[in-house]
Amino acid sequence: MLAAGTLFERSSKFSVVSPTASVPSAPNHARTLPHFRCAIQTTFTMADKRQKFIAFFDVIAEELLDQLRTYNISDEATEWFKKSLYYNSVGGKLNRGLSVIDTYQILSGKLELSDEEYKKAAVLGWCIELLQAYFLVADDIMDASKTRRGQPCWYLAPKVGMIAINDSFMLEASIYMLLKKHFRSEKYYIDLFELFQTVTFQTELGQLLDLITAPEDEIDLSKFSLKKHSFIVIYKTAYYSFYLPVALAMHMAGVDSAEDLKQAHDVLIPLGEYFQIQDDYLDCYGDPAFIGKIGTDILDNKCSWLINTALQAASTEQRKILDDNYGQKNSESEAKVKVVFKELDLESKYFAYEEDVVGRIKTLIENVDESRGFKKDVLTSFLSKIYKRQK
Repeated sequence: MLAAGTLFERSSKFSVVSPTASVPSAPNHARTLPHFRCAIQTTFTMADKRQKFIAFFDVIAEELLDQLRTYNISDEATEWFKKSLYYNSVGGKLNRGLSVIDTYQILSGKLELSDEEYKKAAVLGWCIELLQAYFLVADDIMDASKTRRGQPCWYLAPKVGMIAINDSFMLEASIYMLLKKHFRSEKYYIDLFELFQTVTFQTELGQLLDLITAPEDEIDLSKFSLKKHSFIVIYKTAYYSFYLPVALAMHMAGVDSAEDLKQAHDVLIPLGEYFQIQDDYLDCYGDPAFIGKIGTDILDNKCSWLINTALQAASTEQRKILDDNYGQKNSESEAKVKVVFKELDLESKYFAYEEDVVGRIKTLIENVDESRGFKKDVLTSFLSKIYKRQK
């Protein structure tokens, strides 16, 4: 149940494969690292940076395929892995991966990165995107989802089926192959390795609590609570979407004292929680024409901030309406839940929460100690992308 309707996914218009196409064959690219002119200038648009990052994936993919070939595995298996890599890794907004590069640029104070700096930052960025791909392939199977990023979920692609489970494992394992190849000689190699392992486990803990709290086929609102919601969104979203990109860049930049990592953590985790609560709000109250999707949290029995806030304030009569209608797969029940939400004025409650949490986050940022090299701009750049977003 990893959130797909987010700043990181929702607005993507890029699709590797059309919903009606068969599983694609990725291009056969040269196996040598091309000379990337890695200047990152203020005149570059986000689209420019994204396109540059996407182009670098060909290098990443070929390195992983070369590793497969050292085992003398069949061409058929190599081609299968290649298809899985391209189908599942490229297609989202890629903001997690791009955040590594942007954060390193801020910490290094450079408007231009050398080829080697860009390569290392881009490798770490794509490692996060591979982690995301691993989560989503497995998540779609668990949720019996039908589409992802405008195309069939990988397990529903022709001839894939439950082979997708093994494919998800290979996507995760690819992270550690890339870390070994590019960072084994770096003093922070073990820090990168342990960071990925820890954040992966944290995300899976959040997924576990979500799955057992809010299964789509068993509606029991007594299992819900704001405390559970907070744990789920922090562990399932905040760690890998907000803290991981920054912590990776901090290790690469050498700004990785325990104190600085804690400063980053203490802002980015509440920022990530705010982001997901904002997403819960937009699922119900956002304009579908602007967001690019119709919200389904009520129909899908999601343990969202809205339902948990409603449960705290509902009267006996309102609670019965929520118990009888939340998670039911029909528009009439959904409409009844939304009436209760309106009666409880959840919009106003959300706006009050937003101003309170943003005020607290701004105070945390203002109190950041920059004496060891960490910079407040890393944190304000994240907040500026999120505050009052509408999609």
